Amino acid sequence: MRASLADHLPEIINQLVSKAKGGDVQAARILLERVLPPVKAVESTVQIDLPQGASLTASGEAIMQAVATGALAPSQGAALLSGLGSVAKLKEIDELEARIAALEQSKD
Repeated sequence: MRASLADHLPEIINQLVSKAKGGDVQAARILLERVLPPVKAVESTVQIDLPQGASLTASGEAIMQAVATGALAPSQGAALLSGLGSVAKLKEIDELEARIAALEQSKD
């Protein structure tokens, strides 16, 4: 099937181009979809100052303040808060590991 189509491909493409030039929107769409990659939405980067060495709560409040003042888009704030939540979970795991290690050492 592909080989059969390959033989006629130049003719098919020329016909699509002719139709697109003649105003056939469907033909133009097919050509453009195959030639140009779809444009993906890209968020611009934003730099915010989080309090250095501050608690996770203070960092979260700084992110919320940045969203409230319009320095960050709500979706960016949500992503940062989600990341902050992941950091909090990692900190919790580290603290639990340290407590378990201390308990095991006290048993010896």
